[in-house]
Amino acid sequence: MSIGLRRVLAVTAVVSLGLGAASCGSAKQSSGGGSSGGASASGGAAVGAVRIGLLLPETKTTRYEQFDRPLLEKKIKELAPQAQIDYYNANQDATLQQTQVDTALTKGDKVLILDAVDSKAIQSSVQKAHDAGVKVLAYDRLAQGPVDAYVSFDNHKVGELQGQALVAAVGDKAGAGEIFMINGSPTDPNAADFKAGAHSAIDGKLKVGKEFDTPQWDPNTANQEAAAAITAIGAANVVGAYSANDGMAAGVATALKAAGLSVPLTGQDAQLDGIQRIVAGTQTMTVYKPLKPETDAAGQIAVGLASGKPLDSTLVPTTVTNGSGNTVPANLLTPIVVTKDKVKDTVVADGFYTVAQICTPDYADACKAAGLQ
Repeated sequence: MSIGLRRVLAVTAVVSLGLGAASCGSAKQSSGGGSSGGASASGGAAVGAVRIGLLLPETKTTRYEQFDRPLLEKKIKELAPQAQIDYYNANQDATLQQTQVDTALTKGDKVLILDAVDSKAIQSSVQKAHDAGVKVLAYDRLAQGPVDAYVSFDNHKVGELQGQALVAAVGDKAGAGEIFMINGSPTDPNAADFKAGAHSAIDGKLKVGKEFDTPQWDPNTANQEAAAAITAIGAANVVGAYSANDGMAAGVATALKAAGLSVPLTGQDAQLDGIQRIVAGTQTMTVYKPLKPETDAAGQIAVGLASGKPLDSTLVPTTVTNGSGNTVPANLLTPIVVTKDKVKDTVVADGFYTVAQICTPDYADACKAAGLQ
């Protein structure tokens, strides 16, 4: 375990049980069965065969099916072996997610772990759950409405770290040209935080020549936006590029390559292809958000909510205010910057990826140069 991850665990004080390894999942709706036995929730009350709905937003970002879902399901089963988990993925469709909430309520789910596609559009569904006595844990994205708890990373800090890294990488070329920014979806509250955090670090230090808010975090759209920005600014004048996450950074990197440019490029989520681009030198950094602490906290909070007892304050040590003005107990974890020299000490040391996964034949030489092989 890396020093960075230990620091996250110490600050959040949420991980009390062993962490499970990730496995691959399916985007299809499914239900998990229960085994015999019981468990104690955060408040000390036994939790029996409670139904928990897990609603994730999309599959384009690889983390949700590869890590979030299996880790959340594993943690819940550790704490409440008889719990039944009803899984849904909205595939970036806000209306579908509203229907999925209705289905979860009809099935009798008593706690919803909700990662909203559209934080505003889901408000009526959150209200419906609240009115039915169903607890809602906003996971990773802060939904509007009477949410009972929230688990995520400090998203303003994520953007700040990205902006700081871009400023440092551009260096003394800052006055010689402009950067462009490819932000996340305008319906995602996290994207607004990333954008604000990035601007807090960039403004006054780098000139932004072109900026886009990208619907549904789409890499293809990001590629088109990056190409348009390069044309508008002029390839010779582009000194850097901000991408809000690694998925869109893939599209931005393609546009930069097509224009014959090699300039600093940011990312987020520590996707495997993002780590490979960092090793190869076509992406400057990513923000690693260790998902085991996040899913561990969410699992503990969900089981705690199912117990009907007040949540342990160590699980929700702070509060946030969502877009509808509700004050929500929260747990905000600390993100970690990954650059080429930090790959081994972060995602590899934590077991997020193996060297073999990163260092495929196409990246063998780059991996050797980076000290990974």
